[in-house]
Amino acid sequence: MTRRDIIRNAALAAAAGITTVASGQHVHEEVREQAAAGPYKAKAFTAREWAALRRLCDLIVPADEKSKGALDGHAPEYIDLLSSNNPELSSLFTGGLAWLDRESQRRFNGADFVSATADQQMALLDLIAYRKNESAELGPGIRFFDLVRRMTVDAFYTSAAGIAAVGYKGNKAVAKFEVPLEAIDYAVKRSGLG
Repeated sequence: MTRRDIIRNAALAAAAGITTVASGQHVHEEVREQAAAGPYKAKAFTAREWAALRRLCDLIVPADEKSKGALDGHAPEYIDLLSSNNPELSSLFTGGLAWLDRESQRRFNGADFVSATADQQMALLDLIAYRKNESAELGPGIRFFDLVRRMTVDAFYTSAAGIAAVGYKGNKAVAKFEVPLEAIDYAVKRSGLG
C-alpha cells in the first residue's frame, strides 16, 4: 500500500468521523515532507477559504502558555491534504466555509468571517458550537462546526505538538506503572466520591 493510498483511506475515514493516531501520523508525515519543499500551498481551498480555515483552527485549539495550538500542529494543512484526496470531504468544508462567510456578512455589515473582528468571530462560533441552538437558520453551521472542530482536534492531537501537549512519553518499558496523582484527583472529583 502506498502512502497516497493511506492518505486517501485516512480521508475516507475522516469523512466518516473515524480517525486513528496511526493514519493521522501518516498525514502529518506527508505535510512535513511538503513543508520541507517550501511554504505549504493549499490544494483543496481557495486563498479566501484557506484563510478562514486557518482562523477557525486557531480559534478551536489556540496556542497558550502551556502548549502550542492547531496552527503549530499543522491542523489546516492536515485538513487540506485530506480534503484534496476526498471530494466529499472537500465539498463539506467548502460549503461550510461559504456558509460561515455568508452568515458573517449577514450579521456583521458585510464582513466575511476573516474580516470580522475577533469578538464577532467568537459570537458567531458561540452560536454554532452548541446543538441546543439548532434551527433551520443555524443547522448547516452547527453541522459544519462539528466537523471542523472534530477534524481540528484530531489533526492537533495526532501531531507532534499535540502529542507533546498531552505529555505522551511514548511506548517504553517501565519497571512500575503509576497513575499520575492529577488523574486520580480528577477522576475522584468527577465521580462525586471526593
